[in-house]
Amino acid sequence: MVVAPERRTENVPRHVAVIMDANGRWAETRGLPRLDGHAAGTENIREIIRLFGERGVRVLTLYAFSTENWRRPPDEVRGLMTILSRVIEREVQPLHEAGVQLRYIGQLDVLNPALRRQIRHAVALTAGNTAMTVCVAFNYGGRTEVVEAIRRIVAEGVPAAEIDEALVSRHLYTDGLPDPDLIIRTGGQQRLSNFLIWQAAYAEYFFTHTYWPDFSRADIDEALAAYARRVRKFGGLARGRVRAADAAGRQHG
Repeated sequence: MVVAPERRTENVPRHVAVIMDANGRWAETRGLPRLDGHAAGTENIREIIRLFGERGVRVLTLYAFSTENWRRPPDEVRGLMTILSRVIEREVQPLHEAGVQLRYIGQLDVLNPALRRQIRHAVALTAGNTAMTVCVAFNYGGRTEVVEAIRRIVAEGVPAAEIDEALVSRHLYTDGLPDPDLIIRTGGQQRLSNFLIWQAAYAEYFFTHTYWPDFSRADIDEALAAYARRVRKFGGLARGRVRAADAAGRQHG
């Protein structure tokens, strides 16, 4: 596996976040147990990372398990923990060799000790890599993240008048990373599901009916092409195509 960008242009998002949905439905349509769908959803992760990296995406965040997922049947939850452990064991070394830095965002302390050790090892092993950053959101909830950030700020004794957006951002799990430019959700649902709710304030969204285990090169290219056609205003002046058009006008004027 080699992560080497083919191009890096203004119309390629720096940070893409993916809600990897519909593993269970993928399995059910095939008459398989839901856990088979979750396992199938891990088979193409290395390839998906490579493809996004080739297209110039520098940060990829994958929503693997939410804080609400604990409400699922106990056997399914245990199976998901086992699947994550196997994925870490299988994928960390190839990703490390490709220069990928792995980050974990979520509540680590409630996971079992063996899984916590695996995650910490993966994060430490790849900490110096710079080709691309992949964040795994596991036992993650956006509201919980914001609450934890506020608690840390209060514990540090920061005066209320000194609390601003930049300070809150520095206390989030994603400190040091750019906010997502594009959020993709597979499986046909059109909701955020408590994912990066602070960071996604100005993100673009792309929803596809493709189930996550079937997500492929064609889906990536469709999502990135849709993003490239959009004009991002951030509540003010337009960016992207309008800015590029202005620059072209100045060049030829």
